[in-house]
Amino acid sequence: MSLLQVQNLVVEFPNRRGTLRALDDISFDIAPGEILGVVGESGAGKSLTGAAIIGLLEPPGRVAAGQIVLEGQRIDNLDHEAMRHIRGRKIGAIFQDPLTSLNPLYTIGRQLIETIRTHLPVNEAEARRRAIGLLQDTGIPAAAQRIDHFPHQFSGGMRQRVVIALALAAEPKLIVADEPTTALDVSIQAQIIQLLKGICKERGAAVMLITHDMGVIAETCDRVAVMYAGRVVEIGPVHEVIHQPAHPYTSGLMASIPDMTMDRERLNQIDGAMPRLNAIPKGCAYNPRCPRVFDRCLVERPDLLNAGATRAACWLHEAHTASPDYGGAA
Repeated sequence: MSLLQVQNLVVEFPNRRGTLRALDDISFDIAPGEILGVVGESGAGKSLTGAAIIGLLEPPGRVAAGQIVLEGQRIDNLDHEAMRHIRGRKIGAIFQDPLTSLNPLYTIGRQLIETIRTHLPVNEAEARRRAIGLLQDTGIPAAAQRIDHFPHQFSGGMRQRVVIALALAAEPKLIVADEPTTALDVSIQAQIIQLLKGICKERGAAVMLITHDMGVIAETCDRVAVMYAGRVVEIGPVHEVIHQPAHPYTSGLMASIPDMTMDRERLNQIDGAMPRLNAIPKGCAYNPRCPRVFDRCLVERPDLLNAGATRAACWLHEAHTASPDYGGAA
């Protein structure tokens, strides 16, 4: 049973010259306790997908088609107030820069206690006890004292732990983590990754982990969705996608990761750049950069097709039949 289902999601941005389609027919699901990685270059639509799920699309962005279903309830058509109650209570959010998530004028204790009391029926004393417990769970030393400190009194890694504690405050079922380790040094990154994995295991929460770092994906996720130009181009178990990529774009991403066992003067790269929203090519959006392009790719856009253990939006796999399960967890 899926906790989250995203079905044929389309996000558009109307402007004076027409309408830009930023997400084009996105479908995937996440099971309880599962970590789904969402990876791709800047501009692929990763963060926008997360924002649509959380209900934080920047105007004039809007969900133009499809639906987002959380625990059997459709949430993409809720009004602002109803979505505010879902956000925090059922969906927690972790963003790249912890300073944008924390109010510098309030102690972290006040922010945690306020969040807990907004969503859970507890008194001030119980909320404070829970807040201290959350800080301990996320690895903040001397939590009973540090709860009364302000955000600027914490290091970057400790602030990100506070943000994770804040995301967990109301015991949400889904956590959307948007580049949660990008601003941190490598040793702190590893600690945050272990923390997220532990949270999933102990609390049964599902995590959507948005990142451009395939190393983080490999270390953390159960499945991975690769995005390009507003579409999912490959989705499947993380081991299969990394070691046997079925889409040429995924192959290019994997080939661009430096191999420490090889002596090489130059790194591999994918030639060209992600297309602008107002200039997405006809057919497969990746065709101008694809080393395996052929005639059909230039005129017809592929949907996700079965490609061994994964599913890929590539005509190289047209002999296989498409499965209707949106690449869900087995």
